[in-house]
Amino acid sequence: MHPTRPILPEQRRRLPRAVWVLVLVGAVALGVGLPAWTEAADAARYPVTAEDLATGRAALDALAVKGRAPKTGYDRDEFGQAWADVDRNGCDTRNDILRRDLTALTFKPGTRDCVVLRGTLADPYGGEVIEFERGPRSSEVQIDHVVALNDAWQKGAQQWTPEVREAFANDPANLLAVDGPLNQKKGASDAATWLPPRSGYRCVYVLRQIRVKAAYGLWVTAAEHDAMDRQLDRCRVAPAAGSTLTPGG
Repeated sequence: MHPTRPILPEQRRRLPRAVWVLVLVGAVALGVGLPAWTEAADAARYPVTAEDLATGRAALDALAVKGRAPKTGYDRDEFGQAWADVDRNGCDTRNDILRRDLTALTFKPGTRDCVVLRGTLADPYGGEVIEFERGPRSSEVQIDHVVALNDAWQKGAQQWTPEVREAFANDPANLLAVDGPLNQKKGASDAATWLPPRSGYRCVYVLRQIRVKAAYGLWVTAAEHDAMDRQLDRCRVAPAAGSTLTPGG
């Protein structure tokens, strides 16, 4: 059996031009335009309930607002061994997250379904479907700290014990398998300077950042707080059971 290779841009199936024209015309006729339609579809895939939103707003309002502390002393090693097996399940954190977030998994024999050799990622940040294969191209899928370690360091983590920092760096609630290049672009940015290009995922992303910061007692800058608040204003609340999602509604 031959390993699955990532689909190159020129190999991806393209819809006929006539189909795209019909989609665009239909979206315009609905008064929403194609970007709004896409955002609505993405938001439906990553639903946020009214309770989620209310909880997130309350948590955001409770976060301390301060300036950044200096980066002085930051090093990845301050957060312990990279991808430690903190839950003692016999598998490192990176493989735990790959196993959680990828589908169509193939594991390395003899590792008790730990080491992921291949799998498929539906990237939440950019919307691409990425075929992961362990080896020279492993970095095409990376594990993102939703609240970046460097950002956490400047907003409270300097004061933590080494044990808490290691737990934070390996907390599944703060980890996502994502498109590698997008993760590199994000770097140590907070919500004031970077949000996922896939607009329909931004609400879930910001809510996750808020929950992580609240759980660990991290603070936010004024610009970060305002950016999060603006994004929550744009969140599309999941419709009640049985209702129909209306694009742009």
